[in-house]
Amino acid sequence: MKNIFVEGLVNGTEFDDFFLLKTVAVKKGSNNKEYIDMQLSDKTGDVSAKKWDASPQEIQMVNEFQDNPIVKVRASVGEWMGRKQLKITRFRLVKEEDNVDISAFIKTAPEDGQSMYDHIMKRLETVQDEDLRKVGVALMERRKEKLLYWPAASKNHHAEMGGLLYHMKRMLDMGEKACSVYTNLKKDWVIVGVVIHDMEKINEIMSDKWGISPGYSFEGQLLGHIAQGVKMIDRLAAELDIPEEKAVMLEHMILSHHYEPEFGSPKRPMFPEAELLHYLDILDARMFDMEDTLKSVEPGEFSESVRTLDGRRLYKPKFEGSGKAE
Repeated sequence: MKNIFVEGLVNGTEFDDFFLLKTVAVKKGSNNKEYIDMQLSDKTGDVSAKKWDASPQEIQMVNEFQDNPIVKVRASVGEWMGRKQLKITRFRLVKEEDNVDISAFIKTAPEDGQSMYDHIMKRLETVQDEDLRKVGVALMERRKEKLLYWPAASKNHHAEMGGLLYHMKRMLDMGEKACSVYTNLKKDWVIVGVVIHDMEKINEIMSDKWGISPGYSFEGQLLGHIAQGVKMIDRLAAELDIPEEKAVMLEHMILSHHYEPEFGSPKRPMFPEAELLHYLDILDARMFDMEDTLKSVEPGEFSESVRTLDGRRLYKPKFEGSGKAE
């Protein structure tokens, strides 16, 4: 049985345990010797691991690995560039007699995929604009099978089974609340904008049935989900006979939701619902990363540097809720 979790790794600890092997590569160090670079995972998170001075037998073993195997490693916990890293002394594939269940290693969204899908479809049913509703419903229905398990990222925020739906659902819930405050907003556009904005991550990111992504597709690397999303709406608008103005505005919502050119958006939002979409997206990503990071931090302590939060170290207070520190 598993007794070490990624989120609980402590510097100096030595252990034997099982992990999911997300990625593995044979590389050459500055000393010209080959080493094995691994990304290990369980449902609490990921950790980088190195097997230095790899033997020819170990390299051969790695070359024969299938996708996402379970491996047992003997390792010690250290740190590199402010992040935990494992130094592996031995590793092997899981054996049948180990009696290990892969589901114990899969990081999943906290809500069931089908229930999240149904929730989003119910919100789409409230869309009064027939053209917008047709676009949202068509994409949800055609992508349903993959949406039930697809991650929202290969790494970072919502990189988990069902992560894409979870990201969409929370953005929808926040977006509808924003519409009750900013009454000039057109809720139809907010709902459909949320549904379409990251939909092409299904074609940008590769994933298996467990929501584990080895990286990006050929088109995903060359174009990215923003450009892919614009192509998607262009094709769908022609198929569904969506008026040009609406089609271009939907494309603009996808095109501008990262806001800055360096993050993939050649245009900034040019109408209110597109502006809100950007902030819903960034807010949910940051809240996810903060919540995920603080799970492994003891009260009164700071986290490690979080790359996706501009290198910030997060603080976890000693008190809970609105109570006072002791």
